[in-house]
Amino acid sequence: MQADRQRGAAHELHDSVSYWQKTSEAQKEQFTDPPSRTDVAVIGGGIVGAATCYWLARAGIEVTLLERSWAAYGATGRNGGFVTFGSAEAHPALIKRLGQEVARSILALTLENKRLLKQVLAEEEIACEYREPGNLVLALSERQLGEMEQTATALRADGCEVQVIKRERVQDLILTPLSEQIVGGIFFPDAGLVHSARLVQGIVSAARRYGARTSVATVQRLLPEGSGLAIHTSLGTVSAGAVVVAANAWTDQIVPDLAGLITPVRGQALAYAPVAPLFVPGVGASVTPTGEYWQQTMDGSIVLGGCRAFAQGGDVGVREQQPTDEVQTALEKVLPQLFPALTGLQVAQRWAGLMAFTSDYLPVADRVPASERAWFAGGFNGHGMPFGIRFGQLLAEAATSGKLPSALAPFSLKRPSLVPMPT
Repeated sequence: MQADRQRGAAHELHDSVSYWQKTSEAQKEQFTDPPSRTDVAVIGGGIVGAATCYWLARAGIEVTLLERSWAAYGATGRNGGFVTFGSAEAHPALIKRLGQEVARSILALTLENKRLLKQVLAEEEIACEYREPGNLVLALSERQLGEMEQTATALRADGCEVQVIKRERVQDLILTPLSEQIVGGIFFPDAGLVHSARLVQGIVSAARRYGARTSVATVQRLLPEGSGLAIHTSLGTVSAGAVVVAANAWTDQIVPDLAGLITPVRGQALAYAPVAPLFVPGVGASVTPTGEYWQQTMDGSIVLGGCRAFAQGGDVGVREQQPTDEVQTALEKVLPQLFPALTGLQVAQRWAGLMAFTSDYLPVADRVPASERAWFAGGFNGHGMPFGIRFGQLLAEAATSGKLPSALAPFSLKRPSLVPMPT
């Protein structure tokens, strides 16, 4: 394993560059030093920060995006490229915990997110390999299949199209023989796949066309300044009338009061070299307790992530974006275990990225504590794509109106189930 890592470029190994980042344009040359002042500053260049900046710029607001490296440097640029629905928690469990009405509103928000995403892609002509082949989660036991039936019933009742399918239908969607372990699955026919880095970079480019400024600087702290805030960065201070913090795993480094509530968690992935078509939809399975997922990209590569269960402590609280031998070894066993013919795939790339988790598996979006003009969102529990575009729209509304939109109420910082996570 060490040998095949060394076959890549040295700087890529050092930076743990993802497949998405390697096959996109970082556009670093379009990021400049930060201005001395701006009406609104957005901190973080992932899907939420990019979307917030886009909606503000589109509305004619003077906005500056502050990113420590480049657009899609963090979790969005290192994920699986899935555009799915709902929260990280199974829908029946969400209903039991929060009630039918709130659970339905969260699902509806993620369905609206996909509609908005398609609208933005069409209107801004963003080329990011977006397609809708569906998302298939494999059942590896009859117990899992029964749980999927319950989930499907709950989702259908709340307006989400979903099918529970038998092994024969699974085989129609996967073009390699299945192991006996696979008994069926749950299929979301409207779910999408996307080139994550090109998506974010396309949204940032669209925001620039509407007048947004994009700057590279590491934000160190926020302080009150008159009716706004002073943003202290590695390249000086920016005065802003309002601030949106969309830094996810780095949130507590900017807003220390949120430490423990939004906790960094390392996820790992690899990309296999291009092969003939094998997987039509995006696919997931609970081979391990923390779950696995993969998709075959437009060029035939297979991007596979998961196996966090093999990391010490599940990599909760880890802040390094470097892959480890234990998790990478486990990842290489996933596809051969489920599909016996897939024994000769060649690993082309390995990487890690920082997600951010919360105690109750829901993201948080609210005012920054003790601030009237700063807002934040984070803790997407590895499910930022179903929320990102819509959250950006709602955070843009908060920054301009000074009020928390009602659609963000379920994600309040004050909810009783949100408590510090042990690390």
